[in-house]
Amino acid sequence: MDYTHLGRSGLSVSRLCLGTMNFGWKTEEGDSHAILDRALAEGVNFVDTANVYGFDAGKGRTEEVLGSWFAQGGERREKTVLATKVYGGMSGWPNDTFLSARNIVRACEGSLRRMGTDWIDLYQFHHVDLRTPWEEIWQACETLVAQGKVLYVGSSNHAAWQIAAANEAAARRNFQGLVSEQSHYNLLTRHVELEVLPAAEHYGVGVIPWSPLAGGLLAGALEKSDGARRSEERTRKRIERHRPALERYEAFCRELGHAPADVGLAWLLHQPAVTAPIVGPRTMEQLEGGLRALEIALDDAALARLDEIFPGYRAAPMEYAW
Repeated sequence: MDYTHLGRSGLSVSRLCLGTMNFGWKTEEGDSHAILDRALAEGVNFVDTANVYGFDAGKGRTEEVLGSWFAQGGERREKTVLATKVYGGMSGWPNDTFLSARNIVRACEGSLRRMGTDWIDLYQFHHVDLRTPWEEIWQACETLVAQGKVLYVGSSNHAAWQIAAANEAAARRNFQGLVSEQSHYNLLTRHVELEVLPAAEHYGVGVIPWSPLAGGLLAGALEKSDGARRSEERTRKRIERHRPALERYEAFCRELGHAPADVGLAWLLHQPAVTAPIVGPRTMEQLEGGLRALEIALDDAALARLDEIFPGYRAAPMEYAW
């Protein structure tokens, strides 16, 4: 396993991040634990979750599954760089949502309790809250850091100007600010190349792509006609909308001799702003597929071919100005 620093921080994380969104509802607790054990054995030390994960099984359920895994001992917690998120509503009451100082602190306590741990390595804002000033957000985070309950802070689904505003506000308070940003980024969805990636590089913010395989479209969707997910009407419509590009992509992956899912992850690992794509396996087989991507080296010709199939963006303003 290769490791890299998370943004400008001194924290070392694996080049793949294990996403746990399926754990506790689509993947049973025992199977979830087996996947976590295998990932850790392979050197994956970066694990991502959120307080709202659990969905049909109830919000918070995924964090509880992580807590029962940590409780098994064997230095599972000590070896894991644990990331969770705050923003989504945990109840119908108005102060149990968004990024008020009250919710940040109380949500953190809830996550610590569910996961049975004393600290969160990376505490992330799941979405931007335009109605709460950064001064209030950072006040709450400073309290949690001072108490040792949070070590680093990151964002998710933030625009470039919001990353800039956040870190400039943190600098005025002599606080570290954001060290990471989770963004929707894959070969099909490359909008972050316009401004988010340049801003992240400028501020030393590590980018953690979510949905690296575009909801399965980059995982050989044309070759796989079975599976409930791909039979959904919305997914079929997406496949048809992108069919010409997907046909070229899957043909190129056959030329390379690699599975489409592995190539899609490998491409992200070759992007300079990316720290670690999030792989969110439902099964052990899917985890093993993600691990294979670490072994794929794409040369300049292969990267150029992928850019031809799925055109990206130059950094703004060069994309649209002289």
